[in-house]
Amino acid sequence: MAYWLIKSEPFKYSWDKFVEDGSTFWDGVRNYGARNNLRSMKKGDFAFFYHSNEGLEIVGIAKVIKESYQDPTTEETAWLVVDFMPHKKLKNPVTLAQVKAEPSLAQMALIRLGRLSVQPVLESEWDTIMEMAGE
Repeated sequence: MAYWLIKSEPFKYSWDKFVEDGSTFWDGVRNYGARNNLRSMKKGDFAFFYHSNEGLEIVGIAKVIKESYQDPTTEETAWLVVDFMPHKKLKNPVTLAQVKAEPSLAQMALIRLGRLSVQPVLESEWDTIMEMAGE
């Protein structure tokens, strides 16, 4: 199993809307690095759900329920989507400021590649954030 982080602006698609919908395909990715991360995801992988631009915090965990396929919102074959379902809301959201303040997370993609919308998360990083969230 691999771990990931997916970003969404809450005014466009929030954790609460995700939970209300029950599942979604992750569309609109137009960065090759993020696309390659989507391509690498496997059914059963987990991803932190991060509110970007406003909130700036990890609020929940999504689970991959369908591996990558052609993005239905475009005819360009370069772009993919992955299907997710909500797995768990974190007891305590973990803010970007908290992540930046934790020395063991200094190399995390969230810090190093801040603009990348779909990122890998190392197991050690996952464990640290889960501990920070009180999980």
